[in-house]
Amino acid sequence: MAEVYGTCDERFEQVRQAFEANFDQGLDVGASAAVFLDGEPVVDLWGGHLDAEKTKPWQEDTIINVWSTTKTMTALCALMLADRGEIDFHAPVAKYWPEFAAAGKEGVEVRHLMSHTAGLSGWEEPIELTDLYDWEKVTSLLAAQEPWWEPGSASGYHAVTQGYLVGEVIRRVSGRSVGRFFAEEVAGPLGADFFIGTPPEADSRVAPVIAPTEMPTVADMEPGSIALRTFLNPVLDATASWTVPWRRAEIPAAGGHGNARSVAAVHSVLACGGEARGVRLLSSAGCEAIFEEQSNGPDLVLGQPIRFGMGFGLSGELMPVGPHTCYWGGWGGSVIVIDLDARLSVSYVMNRMESGLVGDLRGGAIVMAAALSVL
Repeated sequence: MAEVYGTCDERFEQVRQAFEANFDQGLDVGASAAVFLDGEPVVDLWGGHLDAEKTKPWQEDTIINVWSTTKTMTALCALMLADRGEIDFHAPVAKYWPEFAAAGKEGVEVRHLMSHTAGLSGWEEPIELTDLYDWEKVTSLLAAQEPWWEPGSASGYHAVTQGYLVGEVIRRVSGRSVGRFFAEEVAGPLGADFFIGTPPEADSRVAPVIAPTEMPTVADMEPGSIALRTFLNPVLDATASWTVPWRRAEIPAAGGHGNARSVAAVHSVLACGGEARGVRLLSSAGCEAIFEEQSNGPDLVLGQPIRFGMGFGLSGELMPVGPHTCYWGGWGGSVIVIDLDARLSVSYVMNRMESGLVGDLRGGAIVMAAALSVL
């Protein structure tokens, strides 16, 4: 039995039990789980080990690459700028990024970027994984590219491209990179231990992911399909996240580093209508923008029915959560769920990756336990 550390309000004992069960069943090696209620931490747990050999313990301040859970941080930055009137989600992207109008994209709106409906789920020009460290190159290629389907007609998960697309709008509007904006406007004020572009001083606390043995989604894709084009250019290797260049780069859809505490802490602001622990990041109306449905149906990349709002997944067939709840997760299993009615944010972050792209049952069990605890 793995030793679990931290704090857990007795009302949320089911969360501790679910967290411990993941270890007892051999599903986890090292992980953290956190719950914030009314903006305050009620669960903050960690346990297990940093390595598959189980020689190094997961620490209170351990952080790790959380893959697509990073997207929610980037979305929050865009929501904040929209709330200030600096971004109009219904305006053309080219209003803020003129070069983006190329190749027939003059009508593509910012909301299409936020909801994976822009038709730019991958790069047409062949690129290498290391090109993801070159912001100017990858954003310029996307600006010049023709959409792969009619923007707004359907979602197609922009697995890596979404962060560059939304991030470039943030950069054009704010004059700051998304990583810097997040650090100065979100993580700093909240004291949240999360980074989009991780600094050298945090290196000693970074746990390496334990990569999945396969990525079955690729094997099942039709040759020439949008899904295959999305995932094969470039091919993502989870072990790339072990490297310093990956860590330093701002990869706003997949490269964020944090733990469950920091993820839940950041999103407790959304759960509480824009303010938590004396820090207001946006208005209540700004939070509600998330729930403006942008697509609802089979995703062209993931092949599953997904309902997208503004930057987050919404309750639907894939994730039947509450009507005022939004969520997203990362490759391998990390997840964040935010319930604005219950004023609840729940997160799970781990090192042993499963093959799924947007969370799995380990985090699902913790989310369910938290939800049951507030009924």
